[in-house]
Amino acid sequence: MDQFSYIANADTAAISDLYESYLQDPNSVDISWQNFFKGFDFHAAWSGSSNGQANVASTDSSMIQKEMAVISLIKAFRSRGHLMAKTNPIRERKNRQPRLDLKDYALSDADLDTKFQAGNFLGIGAVSLRTILESLNKIYAGSVGFEYAYIREPEVKEWLRAKIEKEALSFNPSIDEKKQILEKLNEAVVFENFLGTKYLGQKRFGLEGGESTIPALDAIINRSAELGVQEAMIGMAHRGRLNVLANIMHKSYDAIFDGFEGNLPDQIHGDGDVKYHLGYSSKHITPSGVEISLKLAPNPSHLEAVNPLVEGFCRARADVHYEGDYDRILPILIHGDAAVAGQGIVYEVTQMAKLKGYEVGGTIHFVINNQVGFTTDFEDARSSIYCTDVAKIIDAPVFHVNGDDPEAVVFVSKMAAEFRQQFNRDVFIDMVCYRRNGHNESDEPRFTQPTLYANITNHLNPRELYNQKLIARGDIDAKLAAEMDTEFKAELQARLDLIKQKIRPEYHPLKLDNRWAELRYAESVDFENSPKTGISKETIDKIASSLSKLPEGFSALKQIEKVLSDRKAYFDNGTLNWATAEALAYGSLLVEGKSVRVSGQDVQRGTFSHRHAVLHDANTNESYISLNHIQPDQEFLQIYNSLLSEYAVLGFEFGYALANPDALVIWEAQFGDFANGAQTMIDQFISSQESKWGTMNGLVMQLPHGYEGQGPEHSNARPERFLQLAAEENIIVTNLTTPANIFHALRRQLAWNFRKPLVTMSPKSLFRHPKVMSPISEFIDGSFQEVYGDNFVDAKKVKKVLLCTGKVYFDLLERQEKENRTDVAIVRVEQLHPFPATKVQAELDKYPKAKVAWVQEEPENMGYWSFVIREFGWKPFDSLVARKKSASPATGFLKVHNIEQAELVDRAFA
Repeated sequence: MDQFSYIANADTAAISDLYESYLQDPNSVDISWQNFFKGFDFHAAWSGSSNGQANVASTDSSMIQKEMAVISLIKAFRSRGHLMAKTNPIRERKNRQPRLDLKDYALSDADLDTKFQAGNFLGIGAVSLRTILESLNKIYAGSVGFEYAYIREPEVKEWLRAKIEKEALSFNPSIDEKKQILEKLNEAVVFENFLGTKYLGQKRFGLEGGESTIPALDAIINRSAELGVQEAMIGMAHRGRLNVLANIMHKSYDAIFDGFEGNLPDQIHGDGDVKYHLGYSSKHITPSGVEISLKLAPNPSHLEAVNPLVEGFCRARADVHYEGDYDRILPILIHGDAAVAGQGIVYEVTQMAKLKGYEVGGTIHFVINNQVGFTTDFEDARSSIYCTDVAKIIDAPVFHVNGDDPEAVVFVSKMAAEFRQQFNRDVFIDMVCYRRNGHNESDEPRFTQPTLYANITNHLNPRELYNQKLIARGDIDAKLAAEMDTEFKAELQARLDLIKQKIRPEYHPLKLDNRWAELRYAESVDFENSPKTGISKETIDKIASSLSKLPEGFSALKQIEKVLSDRKAYFDNGTLNWATAEALAYGSLLVEGKSVRVSGQDVQRGTFSHRHAVLHDANTNESYISLNHIQPDQEFLQIYNSLLSEYAVLGFEFGYALANPDALVIWEAQFGDFANGAQTMIDQFISSQESKWGTMNGLVMQLPHGYEGQGPEHSNARPERFLQLAAEENIIVTNLTTPANIFHALRRQLAWNFRKPLVTMSPKSLFRHPKVMSPISEFIDGSFQEVYGDNFVDAKKVKKVLLCTGKVYFDLLERQEKENRTDVAIVRVEQLHPFPATKVQAELDKYPKAKVAWVQEEPENMGYWSFVIREFGWKPFDSLVARKKSASPATGFLKVHNIEQAELVDRAFA
């Protein structure tokens, strides 16, 4: 290290300035410098001189240089001590060049017994360099590696430093706390051993090697509850999930064993899922008697996919249960090291942490770092030093801890809980451990890591190591440990034999849990006719008033003045366009006391500049949401422009809707095919969650769709993908053509006494199409229309029926009216799934001698055709009118598009 890299070579004038500032106001300098100046008489060094420099030379300048060098060493340990911390229980740490040797700071062994005032900088007083080094190594290079030096807020960094340096040196759990740690380790280890013995070869994704996870979660939950958290939501993948269900969530062992025995649960809806994907709700009571509600989110095999769901769920609970008080609800995300480093969803969710629309008051991230992802060694799985380096983008501290030291694990777990409550921001715990078996219990890990698993085979588990440590320290005797082991094994055997039931705390459902319980699962008959969803003229008038006026003193752009003028004209003329109908749906729900939340890229204005839900003062940029000023006792519209993410944002909104059945929750894609980036959420949660986990969800996805010559990426929302997933009334898929129908579709979401996701192929050009208007009477007396017939034709003359959906209807209508084709009827299917076969057939029955063609502007291998013939059969159809089969959704050339569209209409009317 070169001679200019440490503070010892700093300008003494700078130190003088710090000292002068300290004399005038001790709080004006960093707390570490305060401690240093308290113990060092700098007054003599700088006294008697007008410029504060004259007497410096007369003091022992070399000693001051060494004092500064020791301070530099202390600061270096704070910044880089984690690079030499002993956090890996099974591998030698590679030299990461922490540069923490004495020689790097112009110090040597000869200085070890010299007393340095710099010890005050560490808070331990004037002590020898040897003592300072021992303290630094214990704090920063022991079982925990602290990363926090990159944090930019001084108060946050100082809080961490004080906690770390004061409490790490003095941390010594009480006997009761040590027994609690050992008890949780006992539960974790014996549970895995028992399952491994009784169900040999069955997959369980065991926690062996990472058993300290259980006392860690126990500590996080207990400490958080004591600090005011009333509810915690956990998201995790497979590893250790059964152990968490049993020993943290208090799920009965009988229910867990049923999964291994292959028994069906007493109540099942749908097809179910494997045992290590399921969720659970319970109540936990801390050793001090504080009660906290716990939830474990169900999660598929897509690892970190559950993360945004948990965040959205917690946001909704905070909004409804806790009046926006994030201190009362805690998200806990449990990651694998390979997944937290490799899955892009982690970065997206991390970027959400401080955004107004997505903040949840901080998340505790716990990484079970077993150093192998399936069969891939960590050196092949990431480029960063740590799997948790994503934490640095939001200045979140990271505590790397050795999983074989459960006391250290519990120490950082408690500190993480305290940090989160203090600052309402994210914190990461990286527990470095190992995986005793392969990826699952039938896998052979020695195929890919033979030397690593040679070490693991003979390595004692964390409970045995901790037990030995306690006995050696005299904290507990071997007899007590053996009794705990025997007692727990006997209890597990009794569970398997169904001899006794352990009494667990009774779970008391919260307000939203009870609200979900009032709903029911849908039946096929529910989709034969939609419920009445009209509103009164009085409500329409109130909403119209709010939508067409501004507060006094608000300076609006001329374009916004026109938007407001047009809105008023629509209401005055008695016909509403799409944007006004959508706003009317939101406003009507808000005055009924229901929540409305909309998010997505640019949703406040709307991608196609149709919505203008949030107005901005031209002079101050202050925002104004008209729909939040309808009447005093109303809910408020939450509408947020999202970060540039689909995957995480859609997951967040799904989680929000999962928490609150009385919220209309909408995610809108900028263009429909942007949903591609969130396909995991659609496949694993939205389309299948009711079948897999028996949970309902009313999330709405609005996906702009329609062929208008904008190229392959901006034409097609891939409706065929949603329709391929559609079965058993799992999702509602629509392509709407009238403002009244979008109004009723949105209100229907909360009018039903069940919840279903709604996917709607949302328009683009139709927002301003002169024929896309609906009379106000349809908003008062109407309901959702699954099918629209043709009022233009003479039924007796009709020779051909064009069955279609969405925007292509207006292309067909234009030709029909232009050529006065009363012999060709156009029937619109507004809802594709559940397919309204009875109503479609009723329309076709009006024209018994007519030929029937399905018309779509999408290519033949895309769109709706395959689904329609699956649901409605081939028999009614004589032909298909569509673009040719294609690998790409649309042409990229406007002229070609226009030719194709004209030919499509020609063929339809041929």
